[in-house]
Amino acid sequence: MKFVCAAELLSACCQNVQRAISGKTTIPALEGILIRAGEGRLWLTGYDLEVGIQTSMEAEVQEEGALVLNARVLCEILRRVPGDTVSLESDARCLAGITSGESSYRINGQSPEEYPELPSITGGSPLVLPQGILKEMIRQTIFAVAINPDTKPVHTGVKFELRSGELRLAAIDGFRLALRREPIAYEGEELSFVVPPKTLNELVKLAAEEGEVSIAVGKRHIVFDLGGYHVVSRLLDGEFMNYEMAIPAEHTAEAAMDTRALISAIERISLIITEKIKSPIRCELQTDLGRLELTCVTGVGTARDSVGADISGEPFEVGFNNRFLLDALRACDTDEVRLRFAGPVAPALILPPEGDSFLFMVLPVRLKAE
Repeated sequence: MKFVCAAELLSACCQNVQRAISGKTTIPALEGILIRAGEGRLWLTGYDLEVGIQTSMEAEVQEEGALVLNARVLCEILRRVPGDTVSLESDARCLAGITSGESSYRINGQSPEEYPELPSITGGSPLVLPQGILKEMIRQTIFAVAINPDTKPVHTGVKFELRSGELRLAAIDGFRLALRREPIAYEGEELSFVVPPKTLNELVKLAAEEGEVSIAVGKRHIVFDLGGYHVVSRLLDGEFMNYEMAIPAEHTAEAAMDTRALISAIERISLIITEKIKSPIRCELQTDLGRLELTCVTGVGTARDSVGADISGEPFEVGFNNRFLLDALRACDTDEVRLRFAGPVAPALILPPEGDSFLFMVLPVRLKAE
């Protein structure tokens, strides 16, 4: 194999592909990037048997072939080469020579025959939607996936649901729920599947604000095509919780307020809360004064703050984990939010001012007497 290409472009492609590679593998070939050269292009692949990322780029291919090179070493070399172009040549012993400017390297590679093939998906109707929308939907749900090692593996991912011209993403960890809805044009069958968080984090990094992403779903794998990258992932098995049953159907009070003001108030209250000194934030709906009062007492001291709100319903107190509230509020993409309450021991809902494009549910913390 022998080719010459733009050094900066090859470096960028290798850096992106490398993110699919795990440092913890018993298969030496999976520590590397598979490089294939032919027909004026390079194909670069990274794979850890769970997530695979593949892309291609233009190159002056002088001799077709394939080779696996250690991803860490290759990426570090490409980041530092001095020339605008880089040439790579390999022999039958999988020894690669890399040259750029005055720098040259001889790197031991591996046979491409030792590299596993990426899973493929055929048939079905692909789902196509804007990359920016998918990126935002992931951002607004992935924070709520379960990270407790004792939880069901299926709850460590985000559930995708395609039904009735709508795409839903849902994540739940036993203490909170994040739900995001988006109307879409899709003519295929109804689908439901759960995608691991590593795959979704990589999609967020690769996705742009412009352009489209095409999604194809199989029984065990899913493929995302976006911006010149082909991302393959296994799906998580198991029965996902029926989250709709957990959402309160009725509410006894509702408060509408400025999102940024509420976040800032909670952040100020949180200054006396640490990992070692935890205490819930006490939220008091003061209907007559038109405000939500926040207080917290820990071993560090006491903090009090308030936010102006348009409140309907009866006044009462409820307590919440400060981090769970902040995670949900920071995921909101609206200037104002509605908080719905169904009592001091029922989950609270965070909704947009109009409609239901997102819904964040947070379970309360039982308050002790003052």
